[in-house]
Amino acid sequence: MKEERGSREEFVQEEREREAIIERLFHPVEQLIRNQPISGILLFIAVIIALIWANSPLSNFYHHLWEIPLGFNIGEYGITKSLHHWINEGLMAIFFFVIGLEIKREVILGELSSWKKASLPVFAAIGGMIAPAVIYLIFNKGTSGESGWGVPMATDIAFALGILSLLGKRVPTSLKIFLTALAIVDDLGAVLVIAIFYTNDLIINYLELGAFFFLILGIGNLIGIRKTLFYSIFGIGGLWVAFLHSGIHATLAGVIVAMTIPVKAKINEKRFINKINKLLYKFKRTTVMKGFYVSYQQEEIIENMRATQDEAASPLQWLEHALSPLVSYIIIPLFALANSGIEFNSELLASMGTSIPLGIMIALILGKVLGISGFSFLVIKAGWSELPKFTNWGIILGAGFLGGIGFTMSIFISELAFDSELARTQSKMAILLASTLAASIGLALIRHFTPNHQTKG
Repeated sequence: MKEERGSREEFVQEEREREAIIERLFHPVEQLIRNQPISGILLFIAVIIALIWANSPLSNFYHHLWEIPLGFNIGEYGITKSLHHWINEGLMAIFFFVIGLEIKREVILGELSSWKKASLPVFAAIGGMIAPAVIYLIFNKGTSGESGWGVPMATDIAFALGILSLLGKRVPTSLKIFLTALAIVDDLGAVLVIAIFYTNDLIINYLELGAFFFLILGIGNLIGIRKTLFYSIFGIGGLWVAFLHSGIHATLAGVIVAMTIPVKAKINEKRFINKINKLLYKFKRTTVMKGFYVSYQQEEIIENMRATQDEAASPLQWLEHALSPLVSYIIIPLFALANSGIEFNSELLASMGTSIPLGIMIALILGKVLGISGFSFLVIKAGWSELPKFTNWGIILGAGFLGGIGFTMSIFISELAFDSELARTQSKMAILLASTLAASIGLALIRHFTPNHQTKG
């Protein structure tokens, strides 16, 4: 009996040591993967690479690379698109899917789940969309560039938090939460703008087919289907393909599918604890194998634990957790690499004083800060909300400038808004310049108005 107990204790000790080693090895990697500011840095690196590449002797290769046709055929049906198209309408659908998951999570469980929490970031985001659009239209109303009013409305949260991370622990956590919630509302606004104003001629048959697949996904949610494979098949193979041919931008399928993903876990916390405790009790009573091996009985119990863990997990949170690294570290940098290759020439530089780029730059730099800080002031003065903890109006002004970092979504909308290649290039150049200046001003203001002894909150 003593020998068996000693063997068990020895086994447990070995397991603990092994887990400690594994945790030490993988913890830095996991922290890197979950660190959102790092994704902003990668995005910045991708932009620099694209600019250097597009202005090097390999510029022709850069432009030809994204036009390589890729496709597949299933019987008589097939899809063939350029690599650029697959990135912008295929991979970016996953980006929009994650945005949809974030919106749903925040509305149900997070910073947008109550009026008190939501009022400040919601109105700040609305102001941060209205003011830039109005300023842009002042410069471009009645011109060929009028359709670009949606370009300066967006905020790139990855870039904004990446810039904010340069200040380290001095930045109050409440400011990061405010910026994140604001950006999520901003993303929702951008999605609605794309859906309503930047769609092609609609093909009703495909829209009806998309509605049919959405109905299937909704019914699946209502009857308790939790398998992600179900939502993948009908979401990608059904809704996304239907939208690809419908005239509505296919990326919006990602947001719509996200709205059908279940939030609730299959079992509650109490049932989860009871089931795990019973399985642990059984595991303790099994025969201990030497080394790192487990018996068949132990293996069966471990599998039951995994199944119980899956039952206790929210499908929405699981998908968001699983896909966020893919979006942050592969899809968004790849999008930036494929869409930021601006060739500098005298014609482009001379045209930066024209209405389209000038409207975008002033809208992003001044429009965002006026809208975000102005609407925040009105909401707080009305008594609907209050300043985030450990912040002041100087910090909120700086956050307004950070809202002018409109990189990813702004470039995405510019691809939809302008038919002219010159207008698209001017737009991208203006976005880069404005985002850089807005980030610099915002960072300086937050640094100046944040005390050295700042307490996180």
